[in-house]
Amino acid sequence: MSMQSHAPGRAALAETLLPEGAARLISAILLVIAGTMVLAIAAKIKVPFYPVPMTLQVLAVLGIAATYGSRLAVITVLAYLAQGAFGLPVFTNTPPMVAGPAYFMGPTGGFLLGFVVMAWIVGAAADRGWGRSFPKLLGAMLVADVVMLALGFAWLAWFATLSSGATGLGMASAFSAGVAPFLIGDLLKVVLAAAAVPAVWRLFDRSI
Repeated sequence: MSMQSHAPGRAALAETLLPEGAARLISAILLVIAGTMVLAIAAKIKVPFYPVPMTLQVLAVLGIAATYGSRLAVITVLAYLAQGAFGLPVFTNTPPMVAGPAYFMGPTGGFLLGFVVMAWIVGAAADRGWGRSFPKLLGAMLVADVVMLALGFAWLAWFATLSSGATGLGMASAFSAGVAPFLIGDLLKVVLAAAAVPAVWRLFDRSI
């Protein structure tokens, strides 16, 4: 099967571009490695914003999912989380916090899990060809972001191990500290990602 045999509009961009045969597997592995690097770099970039500085991690997850498709995107996010679990300082707060399995029990554990679900939701939309449509991709990304924030909120409210030794902040504090300050920034990142991916598709369509 050649690259041109992919049904137009029915696959994520990466699936359309990947070669066939053994080269496909090698290319997919390289994409996963590149994706984990992008996620790690995005976690370290802090952009001045209101009401709090924002990282580019959500933007990176959205972009990777919309271009990779569900399977590659989920594998990439899981590989990124595995790097942190094995002690690599790839998360926003490492350092000063120490990466490792215990990190996932902390306040951000639910949001990190939410990245996997976000990658699957947006990637599944891309698999259906929604990456070519700004309205459809925007809707999928909004749903994915809400689910990610909900998972992060629930974990922070009831299950997170805090530096004080307590478990969970409670609903009010979890929302005011872990969700509300990031709503505007996340909305901006969703809009940017939903606009960028269809634009890349248009450039690709013109080049073939």
